[in-house]
Amino acid sequence: RRTPPRPRLRAARIRAAATVNGEFGGLGRRRLDAGEFIGRLRNVLPGGSWWRLEDEDAGGAGRADASGATAASALSRMWALVANDRWVIFAGFASLICAALAEIAIPHLLAASIFSAQNGGAVFYRNAKLLVVLCMISGVFSGVRSCCFGIANMILVKRMREMLFDSILSQDIAFFDEETVGDLTSRLGSDCQQVSRVIGNDLNLISRNLLQGIGALIYLLILSWPLGLCTMLTCGTLSTIMLVHGRYQKKASKFAQEFTASANNVAQEAISLVRTVRVYGTEKQEFKRYAKWLDKLYDVSFRQTMAYGGWSLSLNYLYHSTQLCVGCCCFDWRNSNHEWEVHC
Repeated sequence: RRTPPRPRLRAARIRAAATVNGEFGGLGRRRLDAGEFIGRLRNVLPGGSWWRLEDEDAGGAGRADASGATAASALSRMWALVANDRWVIFAGFASLICAALAEIAIPHLLAASIFSAQNGGAVFYRNAKLLVVLCMISGVFSGVRSCCFGIANMILVKRMREMLFDSILSQDIAFFDEETVGDLTSRLGSDCQQVSRVIGNDLNLISRNLLQGIGALIYLLILSWPLGLCTMLTCGTLSTIMLVHGRYQKKASKFAQEFTASANNVAQEAISLVRTVRVYGTEKQEFKRYAKWLDKLYDVSFRQTMAYGGWSLSLNYLYHSTQLCVGCCCFDWRNSNHEWEVHC
């Protein structure tokens, strides 16, 4: 008695099928869904249309592409801003070299100390003392390096904002008619803060990793040429992926800066004219304008995050693959005495 009538069940099934597939049943529709899934999957994969940023905003894209600069010209301009305090940069690079050399030598002495610990004696104590000294040198010079690059970073941001503000004030009146207040304040705020990480973070890490990589590669080639070639192959692959990832992040950062400036402009206009907004009752319209730019900023930031996730995946995969190759090159099975012999 409680079971619904059969015709109602059939009607419910028909409505559910029509809601999900547009029509009920059919193998051809399933194949079409599979084709659409494959097409969407191709768009999401690297190189697909989902990663393209040209369609975000025509005006913002034009301004972003027009403001592009090479790395050499950008570094030369930044050097002109910190040239009067060049001693800070020189002290930072000197500390960087000393810390990198100490960190290159630490693994060798650590391995020597471990293998000589079984026998003890003067060799073990000598290696242990050298290891302690190198660790102290690495720690001290790493701290000095970070301090010097941090001071240079603050000097760069201070003088960049001063120069930009002076340049804005010296412009003609027609310039302020074309540019909005939100764009200008965004350049003084978020854009200068974005550039501030170049010396304090990017240049510091790039110089340190480059010096340590070259030193470790030379050490590996002297120690074992197969191991060195395997490492060179991995580094070459990572460099190619990093080049593609860096170009995409550079382009996405330009769009993010443009969208941030547009959102700040909308917010500043609405807040400065809040009385007019209240009189005409356009709060929802202003909120929609602001939310539109935030949605575009979210889309670009989401793609940046996904690109960084792909880069991290490639880095970890190649890193652990190199570790596996190191294990194959470092250990050799001797059939004569059935023992593992360590070559490195």
